[in-house]
Amino acid sequence: MSKLKIEGVSRTFPPSRQGGEPTRALEPTSLSVADNDFITILGPSGCGKSTLLRIVAGLDRATSGQVLLDGAPVEGPGPDRGMVFQSYTLFPWLTIAQNIAFGLRERGMPEAERLKIAHEWCQRVGLRGFEQHYPKQLSGGMQQRTAIARVLANNPKIMLLDEPFGALDNQTRALMQETLLEIWERERKTVMFVTHDIEESIFLASRVVVMSARPGRVKADIRVDLPYPRHYTIKTSPEFSALKAQLTELIRSEAQIAAAH
Repeated sequence: MSKLKIEGVSRTFPPSRQGGEPTRALEPTSLSVADNDFITILGPSGCGKSTLLRIVAGLDRATSGQVLLDGAPVEGPGPDRGMVFQSYTLFPWLTIAQNIAFGLRERGMPEAERLKIAHEWCQRVGLRGFEQHYPKQLSGGMQQRTAIARVLANNPKIMLLDEPFGALDNQTRALMQETLLEIWERERKTVMFVTHDIEESIFLASRVVVMSARPGRVKADIRVDLPYPRHYTIKTSPEFSALKAQLTELIRSEAQIAAAH
């Protein structure tokens, strides 16, 4: 049974000015995500990747269709879905441990219990010893580890990540990809991960969903039959190169369509 079902979801935005045309961001889109799947969503800029993720998160409302999580309709944000953004969205006035424990505090968990969970997550994501630091004292990669730990501390059914490593330098980004895979394999979470980076999409995913130019729709759904655990050396394998060539051609043709409009 699917963990997540996206059924005929579309999104049209109203005109930005009087007399203007509405914007069709997303054509009716359907997608099934199995328990513990790691889905990356790939496509040209403006193709509706982030819009789809925000609808699943309950941060935006679909114009048509529905999203079901464990058979229940998604009607707004909830702790069963954890969202990680490209910007770190940490509270600068809270310590790292307090940031991680924030969602637990909102749910009314006693302080001692939530800080115990926060300290456990600091250890799991490689932030041990930084519990009492503030976000501005940490590197970008460490701040994003904090954001990921804050989501996981709430024990969501599904993790939603919107280009979370886009602001990081290449070396930090590669390390964070490996860190995220280690966490995913250990915690057995279901993941939807939006990216425009083809190598990143292959390296992380059990399935790559390619979206068309706007208005977005699913153009291809490609299984990645590369073994886990994955190390960066897999990027030099013939199988990886073949997938990269296939996805590059798919994205290139959609980018040309987007540019023509």
